[in-house]
Amino acid sequence: MIVDCAIYRDGRRAEGGEDLSAALAEAREAGGFVWIGLHEPTEQEFDLVSREFGLHPLAVEDALKAHQRPKLEVYKDSLFAVLKPVVYEARSDSVSTGELMIFLGDAFAVVVRHGEGSPLAAVRRRLEHEPELLAKGPTSVLYAIADATVDQYLEVAVELQNDLEELEAEVFSPDGGGTRNTASRIYDFKRQVLEFRRATVPLAPPLARLAGTGTFGAVVPFVDERARPFFRDVNDHLLRVNESVEGLDRLVSDILSAHLAQMSVRQNDDMRKISAWAAMAAVPTMIAGIYGMNFAHMPELGWEWSYPVVIVVMAGLELLLYRLFKHRGWL
Repeated sequence: MIVDCAIYRDGRRAEGGEDLSAALAEAREAGGFVWIGLHEPTEQEFDLVSREFGLHPLAVEDALKAHQRPKLEVYKDSLFAVLKPVVYEARSDSVSTGELMIFLGDAFAVVVRHGEGSPLAAVRRRLEHEPELLAKGPTSVLYAIADATVDQYLEVAVELQNDLEELEAEVFSPDGGGTRNTASRIYDFKRQVLEFRRATVPLAPPLARLAGTGTFGAVVPFVDERARPFFRDVNDHLLRVNESVEGLDRLVSDILSAHLAQMSVRQNDDMRKISAWAAMAAVPTMIAGIYGMNFAHMPELGWEWSYPVVIVVMAGLELLLYRLFKHRGWL
């Protein structure tokens, strides 16, 4: 459904009305643009918008089905960009992603939102309080949305870093992360990092293209060339986020390896202790088994002190084995 529709002239808002064709014509005549926001529209709801603004059918299909990677595509009459906002949910210590599809034309900006974690309302309010930025046309919408999305990435990266430090403290605690669910927590955290990475890493080439950096020196249609410094700033922030994501991914893999190594060492210690106790139990069992055999001629069977001597020998051997295993760290 259409959440908001407005015409912007010289950075000032005017309500757009229900007739999209008339609103677009009015915006072009006044040198402004139309900004339409939609939330999870159906095919029938979006059909009117796509026909009025001449949106490419492939981009329309992507906008309706969602589940797209961040990207930037240029069509004859419009520019199509996909961003994936990320929100950190403190209650579950997890991240959730949404999707934003942005269509830019000569005098329009159509934004399709999927999910709940998108900063569109705040972006619109911010731009409406900065008319000099909004006066730059539809490019300002793309810049503001990209800037707000990457700022969210920075916040999420900080929260994930805090979670990682908690995992480190648990794994390297005196008990060595011996709780039963430590491995599952590490694995769940790795999945959160992977979900975050799917949103941030693919966005780097589109932003570099908008910023005109590296091999992306060509002018992007429907984007004001004077906006390149603004997109470079957003791209710099994204590079910081991606470096942080790479660091998180490496560290959580190292933590998982360390946890598994600690578990292996602990299991080896347990096996050594079990083996030591089994060896200590085997000696008296062997002696008692020999003297339990029913033979007529056994050494010292008729000796009065044979029983206490055997007991003392057993105890002495047990003490000797105990001190030996203790010295070697098996007990």
